[in-house]
Amino acid sequence: MTKRSWAGTTLNDRKAARREQLLAAALELLGTGGSAAVSVRAVCREAKLTERYFYENFTDREELVLAVYERVAGEAHQALVDAVPDPHGDPAVRAAAAVGAFVELIVDDPRKGRVLLLAPTTDPALSARGVALLPAFAALVREQLPERMSPAERELTATGLVGALATLFTGYLGGTLNVSREELTGHCVHLLARAGYRPS
Repeated sequence: MTKRSWAGTTLNDRKAARREQLLAAALELLGTGGSAAVSVRAVCREAKLTERYFYENFTDREELVLAVYERVAGEAHQALVDAVPDPHGDPAVRAAAAVGAFVELIVDDPRKGRVLLLAPTTDPALSARGVALLPAFAALVREQLPERMSPAERELTATGLVGALATLFTGYLGGTLNVSREELTGHCVHLLARAGYRPS
């Protein structure tokens, strides 16, 4: 059976396109106005879609917000993986690449930074998920630490680094850390290198 199409697109294509519109609208609202700005009505208005199409794609507001968060978190995780493919390369280059990739994603597009780091502190739909994702980011850092460190030391160092970096970026995005983008980047690179982000 052939799929019905209209103007060269199938029903599934149009549904997928509407889902993307809703996700983009939610990213804009959550990333600029915070949790309070995101409601089903507000998202539909931003996306220029009716509520019928919202419920075609999402059960409720919480499911949409979580989908936006998961997408941004996935982008951040992949950016870090892609930035440092070789754990035995030059340490300064690796640290700079990791920080640069993260900064490019969440500082140059501060909406994504606010979704990833600020929204979980105010939106109950995201708080548990935000905590649950921290070990995945700690694992990325742990893989870059020297093998001469004991497993416990590697775990403690990686967890501490993720906590410190998250606090720094949260302060920067929230406006409580009054430094330049270059100062933030340089400090984070130095923090990683000093903590043992170097070949074994």
